[in-house]
Amino acid sequence: MFSAFERFVAFRYLRARRQEGFISVTAWFSFLGIALGVAALIIVMSVMNGFRHELLTRIIGMNGHLAVYSQSKSLTDYDALTEKIKLQPGITGANPIVEEQALATAHGNATGVVIHGMTAADLESRKTIADNLVRGQLRFFDRPNSAIIGKRLAEKLGLILGDKITLVSPEGNATAFGTMPRSRTFEIAGIFDAGMIQYDSTFVFIPLESAQKFYQLGEGVTRIEVFTENPENVAHYKQELQPLTMGKNLRLFDWQQANKEFFSTINVERNVMFIILTLIIIVASFNVISTLIMLVKDKGRDIAILRTMGATQGMMMRVFFIAGSTIGTVGAFVGATAGLLFSWNIDTIKKGVEFLLGTELFRAEVYFLSKLPARVDPKEVFLVLFIALLLTFLASLYPAWRASRLDPVEALRYE
Repeated sequence: MFSAFERFVAFRYLRARRQEGFISVTAWFSFLGIALGVAALIIVMSVMNGFRHELLTRIIGMNGHLAVYSQSKSLTDYDALTEKIKLQPGITGANPIVEEQALATAHGNATGVVIHGMTAADLESRKTIADNLVRGQLRFFDRPNSAIIGKRLAEKLGLILGDKITLVSPEGNATAFGTMPRSRTFEIAGIFDAGMIQYDSTFVFIPLESAQKFYQLGEGVTRIEVFTENPENVAHYKQELQPLTMGKNLRLFDWQQANKEFFSTINVERNVMFIILTLIIIVASFNVISTLIMLVKDKGRDIAILRTMGATQGMMMRVFFIAGSTIGTVGAFVGATAGLLFSWNIDTIKKGVEFLLGTELFRAEVYFLSKLPARVDPKEVFLVLFIALLLTFLASLYPAWRASRLDPVEALRYE
């Protein structure tokens, strides 16, 4: 497509002589602008993808993809319904659960918690808990008065394995002296670290039968949690399960409904950041235009000589197009490499910066997650590279066209 002569002249023009150093400096600035723009876009998009993936994994891993609720206080005869749900195509699991609020007290400290009552087998299948147990063992969960709590809750209440935690229900027992608080003491059998502060600081797991007695639900539960093969397609599974709930005073509620505003906000922020950071690449492309225009002006005499020696307008246009596209291509790939390396090592880099500055840059209390996530999407990387290359190629056309239209006679006359 391009001859060896055209490539030689283009690369020679990019290497300015000592007296023409300014042209080389502006070329470097254009190169750095494109590289930084591409790197920033890849890093930010990777972090946004990481946030969404980590939050989605933890939210649906802890709470299930679908939930079957009763319109009344409790859901009875749940065993038969649970088995029917498990037989549906695409359903990977279903388990009954009691979820209620309580006040947890220990060592003179108190905080609000969310109680999850479930069987030991169902808790073991909940990988978000089973794979992140940092203290204790799940086999002790079979005991009636055992409890498994999050790491941050344990730190807040000063609890270790074997300690006692008292749970107080918001609904009291009616007595002759008025309503008395209903409380029960549990022994810490395990401590988990799910990596999400909302769960690590508020969730308390107790045996299903203990939860039913504590909240006076009899043989009922508050809901059945359902897990599917593809959480993103939860609307399809919800529709498939609809016939099982018809006429039974039941309703279905999925994770997208429960976290609709949360994930919508993340998607909006992600799209806005993509647009804003793309502007950096656009600005860098304008730098390519100004660099090539100055290069054409500076090389006017050289262009005129080449034209008189037989170089065609097309050859001169290709020479300067090669010069501009080289800046953009090298800058884009260097930026992509830097962005990928930064994204893959972002948590290590964060820890190094925190060590040097002596401060915490990424507070789990603010960002919900205990570490800075990054997830590189190859399609987005190719999209960023495509946009950067397209913009720089377009930016190179006008200066290249100006160079091809330069009149050799006029250029030599004013030299």
